[in-house]
Amino acid sequence: MLMRRVTRYVIFEILKVFFTTLIVMTTIMLLIGLAHRAIREGMGPIPVLRLIPFVLPDALRFAIPGTILFAACSLYGRMAANNEILAIKSLGISPMVVIWPALILGFILSLGAVWLNDVAVTWGRRGINRVILQSVEEIAYGMLRTQQSYTTDRFSISVKGVKGRSLIRPTICFHATETSPPVTLIARQAELKFNSKTNKLKIMLEDTVFDVGTDTYGQWPSAFEYELPIPTGSKHGINSQSPSEIALRNISARAQQQRQTISQKEQILAAHGAYQMLTGDFQQLTSDHWTTRTRDLNSANFRLHRLLTEPWRRWANGFSCLVFILVGAGMAIWLRTSDYWSSFGWCFLPILAIYYPLMQYGVDRAKCGAFPPYSVWFGNLVLLGAGALLLRRAIRH
Repeated sequence: MLMRRVTRYVIFEILKVFFTTLIVMTTIMLLIGLAHRAIREGMGPIPVLRLIPFVLPDALRFAIPGTILFAACSLYGRMAANNEILAIKSLGISPMVVIWPALILGFILSLGAVWLNDVAVTWGRRGINRVILQSVEEIAYGMLRTQQSYTTDRFSISVKGVKGRSLIRPTICFHATETSPPVTLIARQAELKFNSKTNKLKIMLEDTVFDVGTDTYGQWPSAFEYELPIPTGSKHGINSQSPSEIALRNISARAQQQRQTISQKEQILAAHGAYQMLTGDFQQLTSDHWTTRTRDLNSANFRLHRLLTEPWRRWANGFSCLVFILVGAGMAIWLRTSDYWSSFGWCFLPILAIYYPLMQYGVDRAKCGAFPPYSVWFGNLVLLGAGALLLRRAIRH
């Protein structure tokens, strides 16, 4: 009976602090995220409101680990300061009785955090890109009305003014790429129109003069349409194939496909190398064509390492909740202070200085193939060891 009462008490108290703090922290992070998007993309209030459900998982996945650490420091610091831990010891009961409920809760919460990580980087980011894509017409007109210019990484538009939906004397500059020179279009007036069915942004130009590079000039008919390369808010695009934006359930299949791709590239490279050596064409082995093929193979291997690392990274991120509880509980009981901000600071600052750099180092090296994928758990293992030592010392004394 006593054990059940203690378990209910611990779970109720830690959940009370956790959810109260989580609501505050998530709201703050949500507002910061929305404000950042609104300023960077030039979005109006309606598109910003549509972003809320897609930004929420991202805000939660960052808020939950810190919130559960704060809850553990608050509860166990107060229990230790009020001599509740000492009272349990005096009854001949191990203090682990009040620790296990929080650890089990942390394990369940970690599973939920893994799921949130997956949702945030797949459904959340794609949803954000979709809202930005569907709002690109409004964003462009808003920027052109207020700043008389709208710029993306692919092109820029500047105007003399905007009357209704007409752009007066627009100048459209398409930036130079490796395969094409810069292109400049100057028109008497133009109009932007987004087609939601094809996800294309069209510009209807009238009386246009174009300049390609430095020596090609011309004039197009009085009116014509041109499709603009649409920014999506993500460098990977709305249908991103980046490993960081692939659902966990699909990563294994993508990794297998990537292994097959690498095998094909290696076979082609080996066949070309053997043929050139057989024919004595050694100069081709150092040509730009061979260098390009080698670079392409290295890029394919790098993508495979990223695919193999990504599941480990998401699980490690999620299970930071469990090790944070362990560290927070051990530190708070050892310090025996009701000032939960002191306990939280003593835990959070070393975590910032040790855990996150270690984890990022493991992720970077695993992506390069220098370390195995499970090296992303280095930070978790260090905190696990530190938390176990703190808890052991706190319980024994």
